Amino acid sequence: MNTEFDEVVSLPEKDEVRFRTGAQPAFKARPEMDEALRSTTNSMSSKSIWQRLKDRFLTKSEEVPQEEPVRDCFWKVDIHSHLLPGVDDGVSSWEESLACLKQFAEWGITKVITTPHVSRDYFPNKYYQLLEGQEQLQAMVREHNLPLTIEVAAEYLLDDFFLDLLNKREVLSFGPEKYLLVETAWSSAPLHLSDLIFRIQSAGYTPILAHPERYKYYKDFEAELSRHRDAGCLLQLNAMSLSGKYGDQARRQGKILLKNGWADFIGSDLHRPGDLPRFEKIFSLPEFKELAQQPLRNARLV
Repeated sequence: MNTEFDEVVSLPEKDEVRFRTGAQPAFKARPEMDEALRSTTNSMSSKSIWQRLKDRFLTKSEEVPQEEPVRDCFWKVDIHSHLLPGVDDGVSSWEESLACLKQFAEWGITKVITTPHVSRDYFPNKYYQLLEGQEQLQAMVREHNLPLTIEVAAEYLLDDFFLDLLNKREVLSFGPEKYLLVETAWSSAPLHLSDLIFRIQSAGYTPILAHPERYKYYKDFEAELSRHRDAGCLLQLNAMSLSGKYGDQARRQGKILLKNGWADFIGSDLHRPGDLPRFEKIFSLPEFKELAQQPLRNARLV
């Protein structure tokens, strides 16, 4: 009966195995067979019998090559970044802006709504100054034939300066719903956050709370975020929170947003080309598939 050994090892090789192991040959070759055996032996592969036996019986099964993760920002629109040079803590040059925009285009982004910081103490940017930057960014995109559309809005810190701008309607929003991206201080929330959300809505805007998973002041993150959403405040998750850029707490709280289906928007919050490798990690994370199950509104802005 043929065995796997018979398939791999020829007759003279079997005799060699028996010679090395001390086993008795199954039969004694007659003299007239010597020439045929030598011919067969000479025609064998250059691999030794021991190497072929090892290849057949001792090596592991072939590994299935792992597929490269699909690097596709299926949401198509990035609503949070800092790609206007010199206006905040984002990119410092147009070359850095271009590097970020090129990578966005390769990942499938078709529209970038960049959102410079606006705050009284650090970045008291005026809306008309920021809009001038939009024209420059779009001109650069055309010059380099990038398939991107550029808009400029802002990320507003909820301070007294913001209320003044809101009352004067000197704020930059985006989309038909007049989305307004806002953030709070890191250490503590404004004393009357619910009231501020209501005032934004009363002024005709739809508030989006930027990266709530990064705030460390929530005593009961899930309950308080639920209350904000019930009040009509949308939530924007930072993609890089899922890859650990902002620490374990931000990642845990980001996963809570995903678990509850509370990610209304996904944003890069990209500040510089050095952020791109960290952003790219999300494509290979289990949470990347969960993003497809979220009620993301990004694609509505194309």
